[in-house]
Amino acid sequence: MLHEIPMNNVEPRYAELAEKSLAGDLLSPAEMKSVIDGADERLPELLEAAFRVRYHYYGKKVQIHVLMNAKSGLCPEDCGYCSQSSVSDAEIDKYPFLAKEELVNAAVKAREAGAMRFCLVNSGRGPTLKETEKMAEAVAEIKSKVPINICACMGLLTESKARILKDAGVERINHNLNTSSRYHPEVVSTHTYDDRLATLESVKAAGLSTCCGGIIGLGEQDDDVMDLAVSLRALDVDSIPVNFLHAIPGTPMEGRSNLTPQYCLKVLCLFRFVNPSKEIRVAGGREVNLRSLQPLSLYPANSIFVNGYLTTSGQAATDAHRMIEDLGFEIETSEEDELPEQQSIAQ
Repeated sequence: MLHEIPMNNVEPRYAELAEKSLAGDLLSPAEMKSVIDGADERLPELLEAAFRVRYHYYGKKVQIHVLMNAKSGLCPEDCGYCSQSSVSDAEIDKYPFLAKEELVNAAVKAREAGAMRFCLVNSGRGPTLKETEKMAEAVAEIKSKVPINICACMGLLTESKARILKDAGVERINHNLNTSSRYHPEVVSTHTYDDRLATLESVKAAGLSTCCGGIIGLGEQDDDVMDLAVSLRALDVDSIPVNFLHAIPGTPMEGRSNLTPQYCLKVLCLFRFVNPSKEIRVAGGREVNLRSLQPLSLYPANSIFVNGYLTTSGQAATDAHRMIEDLGFEIETSEEDELPEQQSIAQ
């Protein structure tokens, strides 16, 4: 006897949601809810619909990014998910801003890993002028020697400091909203949701590209996930990293694990439908939460991190390349021109 897939007559067909997304229309709250709450048995149909939108804008190309702490730990903020925060007892490496030579060498390795973007992070509430200038000096050195795009994550940022980074060669700034405005106070108390919005406004005013996403699994409700996706659409950010909580021992959220691989995939599909033309990256926690279903994440998403995160390990670049190739996808190469200095570095 054949099994019948459970269907809810109230739910729209996922193909209709793809059509609506491609037309530039925002899904209704009920339609967004149908994506997150859909039956696991309908996941192939959902992924097919999301892939149709993804393929329209990005084909089968996958962007690889590499992330690195230029300064680690020593942060006064109380973000409950973060191993570098003041409320974390996690055993992590803590160090001040690294020497330029170390960052240049790391950029070379990122390029060798197939990355089109190297993401540098300066831990803390926000950079001092001296820290901003140090980051600018490091970026200028990297850009003179390595053909790679640079994204900087600096915490709360003013327009004047953003301009210093832009002048040095930074193309994009990351600053995540993390969750909805309603749930934000449950995650951190030392800065507000509006503080984060102000940083995004400063970044845009400085003429930089914006990278802004969130973390799924902080204890939020589905409505918070939907609100985050819609807020990012309203902000018109260029790149959306979707993180899934990796509950690190020693953090306030240690032991919290309520995500399934299927739910993570549904969230990625939702973000693709709501932000159809944007770069959507499967970011921190994909290995822990998606597990063996990681390859399926590339049907809605078009970007991944490789070689680890800020204080946790991740999928090795060679394994990521194999995963991408096995899917029949291809790695997107950087638009940066090959620089003469790169030849001497590689030798």
